[in-house]
Amino acid sequence: MRKVLPEPSISRLQRAGCVDVKSYTKHWVCLLPQHGPGKKHERTIALEPWQQEIVDAHPWGFIRGLIHSDGCRITNWTTRLVAGERKRYEYPRYFFTNKSDDIRKLFTNALDKFGVQWTTLARGSDPFNISIARKASVALMDAHVGPKH
Repeated sequence: MRKVLPEPSISRLQRAGCVDVKSYTKHWVCLLPQHGPGKKHERTIALEPWQQEIVDAHPWGFIRGLIHSDGCRITNWTTRLVAGERKRYEYPRYFFTNKSDDIRKLFTNALDKFGVQWTTLARGSDPFNISIARKASVALMDAHVGPKH
């Protein structure tokens, strides 16, 4: 039995503060060869040469897109003993969370190009959080990433 698919289409719904965009075409795999069946963290995710050229030309756009999709900027806090008194200390921090080793590696490779210092944090035994907490690195991210809407 042959399945009849609708013609490629794009629809857009806009409400106050958000935009919902849906698109259907069987040719998405031509534009995004990483798209495929199954879980992305269980298959290889690698950029095609033409995609790598775009990332190389616009690395901050790539970093921004990853943060805006799978990341966040938070205000972290801790306490510290100062002159015998416990004081609260707050600082900004970026997190990027993804189960795919390949996607985390693409992200950290881009960060390395700019000297952004990062660390890997594990959730249980799974190391899928990238943290950026050093003051100079957070300032660099703030200058280029911008707020997540």
